Amino acid sequence: MDKGVKVYLGSDHAGFEVKEKLKKFLDSKKINYEDLGALSYEKKDDYPNFAFKVGEKVVKDKARGILICGSGAGMTIAANKVRGVRAVAAYDEYSARMSREHNDTNVLGLRGRNFSFEKIKKIVSVWLNTNYSGVKRHTRRIRKISSYEKK
Repeated sequence: MDKGVKVYLGSDHAGFEVKEKLKKFLDSKKINYEDLGALSYEKKDDYPNFAFKVGEKVVKDKARGILICGSGAGMTIAANKVRGVRAVAAYDEYSARMSREHNDTNVLGLRGRNFSFEKIKKIVSVWLNTNYSGVKRHTRRIRKISSYEKK
């Protein structure tokens, strides 16, 4: 990954602990990130608030985002409501890699519960270090999605 690309992080209460560990991992890899919250553990917070905030910054800054909630699904669904976001909930290295190569995803959704941090580190590494392939058929499909999104 281009070290100049910023990564925006977001989590709700269910992903807070994993996000804090992930920050240390990103520091060790010298990856530029900004934590957009939750900045403290709040049991009753709502994941859409963080997903929207990260999604908007990712689109505005042409950056990437990583979101963590209990299952990874809620954050991903919410982020995909932001025009220009292509978010994926990845549970293995293959889905992370293919989402970047074929779909040029810009937001990664992760599980904060019942998932090993070792697996998370591998998924994040693959996702951050995989480039979009630029293959014509994939570009055509992404354009169709973007066009539909503008309706």
